Amino acid sequence: MDQGFPGQHTTTTTVTTTTTTIQPNVRFDPSYVRTLPGILKIVQVILNLLGFICITVSIYSSHSRGGWFNTVAMGGFWFTGVLLVLYLFHIVEKFSKIPWLKIEFIFCSIWTVFYLLAASLAADYGRVSESFAVAAFFGFCAMVVYGYDAWLKFNAARSGALAQGQHMPKQVSTVTSPAY
Repeated sequence: MDQGFPGQHTTTTTVTTTTTTIQPNVRFDPSYVRTLPGILKIVQVILNLLGFICITVSIYSSHSRGGWFNTVAMGGFWFTGVLLVLYLFHIVEKFSKIPWLKIEFIFCSIWTVFYLLAASLAADYGRVSESFAVAAFFGFCAMVVYGYDAWLKFNAARSGALAQGQHMPKQVSTVTSPAY
C-alpha cells in the first residue's frame, strides 16, 4: 500500500453556471443617469445641442460647413436622445434580443469620425466666425466622448455583457465519493 495516498478520499466538484436576469416590463428608472453610460449619453446630448446652437446663431450658418456640423449635431442629438429614453424606461431590456451594444458601438464609432471632420471644418472656419470656433470646441469634446463610449461598447460587446439586465452566477456543489 502507498503511504502517501489515503485509502479513502472525497471529490468535490463545483459547477458555476450563469443565468441571465432580465425584466421585460417597461418602467422608469432614474438611476440610469448616475451610471457611466447614462452620464455619457447626457453629456453627448448636451454637447450636440450646444454645438448646434453655436452654428445656428452664426451669420454664416448657411455655409456648407455649418450645414454639415448641424447635420452631425442633430443626428447625434436625436439618436443619443432616443437611446437615453429607451434605457431610462428599460425598453432596451425588454428587447434584449437586439444587439444593442453592437449598434451603439457602430453608431459611436461613426459619430467619432463625423465629429472629427465637422469640428475640424468648423475650427478652420473659426477665423471668420467666433461661433464656429466655439462650435468646434464642443464638436471636439463630443468626438472624445463618442470615442470613449465606442471603446466601452466594444469592450462590453466583446466580453458578452448585456446592454441592460444582468448575468447572475449560480454555483452548484456536489460531493461524490469513489466506489470501492
